[in-house]
Amino acid sequence: MVKRIVSGAHYGVKDWLAQRLTAVIMLIYTVALLGWLAMQRPLDYHAWRALFDAAWMRYFTLLFAFSLLLHAWVGMRDILMDYVHPTRLRLPLQAAAIVALLIYSMWAVNILWSVA
Repeated sequence: MVKRIVSGAHYGVKDWLAQRLTAVIMLIYTVALLGWLAMQRPLDYHAWRALFDAAWMRYFTLLFAFSLLLHAWVGMRDILMDYVHPTRLRLPLQAAAIVALLIYSMWAVNILWSVA
C-alpha cells in the first residue's frame, strides 16, 4: 500500500478556481465586445473612441487585462514547475515572468487611461 503524504488541504484548488474564473471573465468580455462589433455600423474610429470613452468599458477592459495576466501567471507557473526541475533555473524564469506580467499590467493601465 502506498502512503500518500498530504501537504495541505485542497492543494491546487485555488489555482484551478482562478484559472476557471479568469477564463469566464475573458469569455464574457470577448462575447460582449464581439456583440458590440457586430451591431456597430459604421465601425470607425469615432465609434471605437466612444466605446472606450465610457468609464465602464475601461474598467471592464482592465478587468479583462488583469484576468488575462492572472490566467497567464498560473499557466506559466504550472508549466515551469512541471518542466523546469532545477530550482536555480526555475526561480529566475518565474521571476522574469512575474516582472513581465507586472510591466504588461502597467502598460495596460497606461493605455486605457492615457487617451482621455
